Amino acid sequence: MVYKKFRVAVYLRVAALVVLIGLFFFVLWRLDLPAAAVLIGLLIAGQVVGLFRTVDRTNRDLARFFDSVRFDDFSQTFRGKGPGGSFADLHGALARVIEAFRTARADKEEQALYLQTVVQHIGIGLLVFQSDGEVELVNNAARRLLKVGQLKSVRDLEGTHPALAEAFLRLKPQDRGLVKVEAGDDQFQLLLHAAEFKQRGRDLTLVSIQDIRSELEEREIEAWQKLIRVLTHEIMNSMTPISSLATTVEGLIEKSCPAAEPEGLDDIRGALRTIQRRSEGLLHFVDGYRNLARISKPDLAFLPAADLFAQVSQLLRARLEECGVRLETASNPARLEVLADPDLLEQVLINLVLNACDAARGRPEPRIEMAASLDERGRPVVQVRDNGPGIAPENLDKIFVPFFSTKEGGSGIGLSLSRQIMRLHGGSISVSSKAGRETVFTLRFKH
Repeated sequence: MVYKKFRVAVYLRVAALVVLIGLFFFVLWRLDLPAAAVLIGLLIAGQVVGLFRTVDRTNRDLARFFDSVRFDDFSQTFRGKGPGGSFADLHGALARVIEAFRTARADKEEQALYLQTVVQHIGIGLLVFQSDGEVELVNNAARRLLKVGQLKSVRDLEGTHPALAEAFLRLKPQDRGLVKVEAGDDQFQLLLHAAEFKQRGRDLTLVSIQDIRSELEEREIEAWQKLIRVLTHEIMNSMTPISSLATTVEGLIEKSCPAAEPEGLDDIRGALRTIQRRSEGLLHFVDGYRNLARISKPDLAFLPAADLFAQVSQLLRARLEECGVRLETASNPARLEVLADPDLLEQVLINLVLNACDAARGRPEPRIEMAASLDERGRPVVQVRDNGPGIAPENLDKIFVPFFSTKEGGSGIGLSLSRQIMRLHGGSISVSSKAGRETVFTLRFKH
């Protein structure tokens, strides 16, 4: 419709221009009226100018319209411009198209903002990068897991987490990978899952990052608990009648043998007593492991860390003096509280301090430190640090496994029990060690 009106307007101007030109020559040659010819010439010039302006104005408006679309600049306005008529219709049509584009862009920006908000608040870490490692997007969860503020390239991680940077660049579409990451005194087990897509001709890789340490520990603990229940049940069922039978046989010998005992009867009694003693010792040993499978549910309460440290120090004073080890405590802030079961947490700290005492014994200026503070997320952290010889790297991944102990005569119960207690609190326990210098056990609480 607009094009039709524009064409009619051009036709009318061309027709008027033809009529005026004919009239100009008629007046000039036939009537010999120069003044009238000059007037008609001016009208012809006006029509020519008007025709060019009509075409030029339309071209400029269309060019401005297409530039607005090309550069996503929908701030241009077309209403109220031009002399009216077909131009008014043209400007109205352009204005409606611009408004439609403006609305579509606003919807697109709202959708993009919505998706960006979801991506930044989702609990799973997301990282998008190009084939050369340049990062396009990293959400808040990924920043927390990787402990970075801004990340321009995956290769920037090579200084702090080389194994993780290599894993990112090595992942193929639909690949999964498990990477262990150490950040200070904390450890993570990160599950990586990759996907690939194209955007504007660029190859992009999307990697989801999940810390599955808690899930792995929980499954491991459940597996050990099932194994321990089976083993303790079978051992108890087998050893109880052996111990009872040894006691019964010894009683029968006492009753049936005369005062003059046959030669070798003392050896039999000694053997029976040995069987009974070892059976009872094994039953007591197995009963200790049963504790790993039947820890009571924590009765949570807010405990001042300083008071808890003072109580543990009082309970272990004699043992620390015997080992010649100095125990230091610190809490920052001074009235920092942890949400925990007082008896269970005290048991964990006692076990850690006793282990630290054995490790620091005999060292120059043996020292143990219990310290409480807040981590970068504002959650309570309790650390037990000793200046002992440290733990061998090959043993760091084993010390929380039931039955494993680096101490001669150790049962391997204490640290396994401590880890289960922390899991019941919704927290975690981890260890870091520097050979010949120190060992640090870190308790992290959920609240």
